[in-house]
Amino acid sequence: MRLLFISNLFPDMREPYRGLDNAAVLHALASRWEIHTLALRPVLPWARKGWQPRADDVALRPTFVPTSYVPKFGTHWNHKLAANALRRHLDAARRDAHFDVVLCSWLFPDACAVARLQEEFHFRFVAIAQGSDVHQYLKMPARRKVMAKLLTRASAIITRSAELARLLGQTGLRKDRLFPIYNGVEVAAFHPPTDAERAEARAAHKLPANAPTILFVGNFLPIKNPHILLEAHARLRAIPELRETQLLLAGGGPLEPELRSLAEKLGHASGVHFTGRHDASGIARLMRAADVLALPSDNEGVPNVILEAFASGLPVVASRVGGIAEVHRHDFLGQLTPPRDVPALAAALQKTLLTPPDRKRIAEFGRTFTWQATADAYQRLLSQ
Repeated sequence: MRLLFISNLFPDMREPYRGLDNAAVLHALASRWEIHTLALRPVLPWARKGWQPRADDVALRPTFVPTSYVPKFGTHWNHKLAANALRRHLDAARRDAHFDVVLCSWLFPDACAVARLQEEFHFRFVAIAQGSDVHQYLKMPARRKVMAKLLTRASAIITRSAELARLLGQTGLRKDRLFPIYNGVEVAAFHPPTDAERAEARAAHKLPANAPTILFVGNFLPIKNPHILLEAHARLRAIPELRETQLLLAGGGPLEPELRSLAEKLGHASGVHFTGRHDASGIARLMRAADVLALPSDNEGVPNVILEAFASGLPVVASRVGGIAEVHRHDFLGQLTPPRDVPALAAALQKTLLTPPDRKRIAEFGRTFTWQATADAYQRLLSQ
């Protein structure tokens, strides 16, 4: 069977970490489907163009499609501009019988653009709700109206958490067309470390041999609240047993200068390590070095990094928001805290760091989330 995947969330050589979860889903499906990919690239007129796929993704036959967009105020235009950019590519793929069904990730503008073309070309498509495209965009009245109208044309909508399905159901979309399917984990890469692997990983990041270590993985954006984690880290270092606590910040984004300044201001910059962005193997190594993953976000779907931490035998302290509680459902997995509550976050991290985790039990739970299981669920839905 033939699958056409459409999304701006697909990696290239310039942005190799963009949409990795989508690439993982497609690779897991590739043995059962002939896959072509139209990777949207929203660009302003003066932006550099010319994208190349990662070597691993060549088999997914990607075509990179530049599309104009209106920054910040594009609710009434961006899905139309994306549809215009996609039209000839999708029409050609349809005429050449390159697909039986379209799978599209990111609800606005991507899936809304596909929905406009669906009415024109009459094909079946399944949309994927990632997280922020629901949590943030449904709070914008004009965008919510566009999404609620156009997404009725989807045969189904896959949501990466049950909470996302609930929120979309409140817009009037048919609940029997909303299907929560969790992402998976590369279990070969994410596993509890041996003593030698842990020592090697800590040495690679110049960590004191036995210092308690917290890991954050994500974009440095306000919704992720990394500054709150810096404040909690400062509180932990005031506790005698935790005065050597280290904080690894893996990622990047506009808040980085502010975070570096805050670490200096709080007086513990020597214990804060900005590690940059990493691929899956790099994140797995960081998890082998860490004692707990911290995710103090304002909102999330079901972040892959939590499932990867579990598969690595790493306890997780996270905000009780979005779909996190759907997978963080046992006490032995760590703790959940109210969002933006620095004392509660610090207390949860303190308890987790001072209580030896059952890494084997955590890993056994984490290894139930495999990409094969995810692909099987997609296969059942797409085949219908």
